[in-house]
Amino acid sequence: MKFMRTFDMNEDFLRRALQGQSKYGKEAFRMKFVVRISQCPILMEFDARIISRVPQEQWSQRIKLVSVTGIDFAGRIHDINDILTYVTNWKDVYETNPQSGLLLVHNRRDFRRKVNGPQAKLDTDLLLTDLMRMARLRLRACDYEEVQVVVETGIGLGVFAGKPIGIDETVRALSARAIRKVLEEDGRTYRNIRAVVFALPIFDVDYRNGKRQDTYQAFV
Repeated sequence: MKFMRTFDMNEDFLRRALQGQSKYGKEAFRMKFVVRISQCPILMEFDARIISRVPQEQWSQRIKLVSVTGIDFAGRIHDINDILTYVTNWKDVYETNPQSGLLLVHNRRDFRRKVNGPQAKLDTDLLLTDLMRMARLRLRACDYEEVQVVVETGIGLGVFAGKPIGIDETVRALSARAIRKVLEEDGRTYRNIRAVVFALPIFDVDYRNGKRQDTYQAFV
């Protein structure tokens, strides 16, 4: 089953969002399908010696800092639409307002899991489709910007992957599958990208069923 999302993207919205003025919910969710890129200088090499730079300098290194669009299951109001969109049983997982039936917000920011509540259930088809779209947008933007070596760091697949509601392993696996499928489908069409490097974190703190649970393991 195929899914396609359409969003009302216009210049006024993008300008406001890039100034940090996007609202939580629908607008924050919309920005997950926007790629932000800036050019950065090399400030330090592996010998830890600082390289002096000034803003006006025309440095030779062409390093692009690319925003990583992704899913956020940390349970905060800013990314409420991530939960409403992908967690099919959110009413059973989180505390809700008895009158409105909406998610109950604690400390003006956080959602709280129900005591003895069930593990979250994901709409995995929709999540995979959107993760592929995000990866495709990111890689196309890099190719358009003439980036030759893309470094994927797995940002957002740690605390934002949904460990408190039991879905982090699935989210990491789907993220790895998404970028693999995009590379398999689009890789030959890139004009500038020559390599994609995965520099992923390894955390030796969480083992389940004898297997380490981190971003590196999911991609391997």
